[in-house]
Amino acid sequence: MEAFSDGVLAIIITIMVLELKVPHGEEIEALAPLIPVFLSYVLSFVYVGIYWNNHHHMLHTARGVTGPILWANLHLLFWLSLFPFVTGWMGENHFAAMPSAVYGVVLFMAALAYRMLQRTIIASQGDSSLLKMALGSDWKGKSSPTAYALAVLLAFWSPSLAQGLYVLVALIWLIPDQRIEKALADKEVQAG
Repeated sequence: MEAFSDGVLAIIITIMVLELKVPHGEEIEALAPLIPVFLSYVLSFVYVGIYWNNHHHMLHTARGVTGPILWANLHLLFWLSLFPFVTGWMGENHFAAMPSAVYGVVLFMAALAYRMLQRTIIASQGDSSLLKMALGSDWKGKSSPTAYALAVLLAFWSPSLAQGLYVLVALIWLIPDQRIEKALADKEVQAG
């Protein structure tokens, strides 16, 4: 499951980078029209990286893979696979209201799908789940969908505020989250 997911995420990034068109012209000014496309690519690249990193760590807590876990993982990959489309649409339209809002909807649904995958792994392992212990209150996991929903609404009033919220949530997730690594290390100490 991890190798398949890694492959899908690599393809998502590849599709996104293929949307970056080579400018016509050799002057630096030829790059100016590509700035929104490039900025939307950078934001989405960071988000895919965050999902890849956290997904990788989360799977290390799973003792096994069940059918429901596979389906929950596919559900997450579905929403992540929409990143190239919404990234391109938003960038090509210079962060206009509707593309910015739809981008937020995809971020919101990916966050819910990730949480569903977490809950499915925890359910398969019971109350003593290493993932459950590692997550604790999971303030980042709970606040992110709320921020995305707010950004979707804000996009129709001020797309730049919506973009600011998307960047803020990405920055929050960029801060290394040591909960799972600490739980895995504690488990090794207890076992050793």
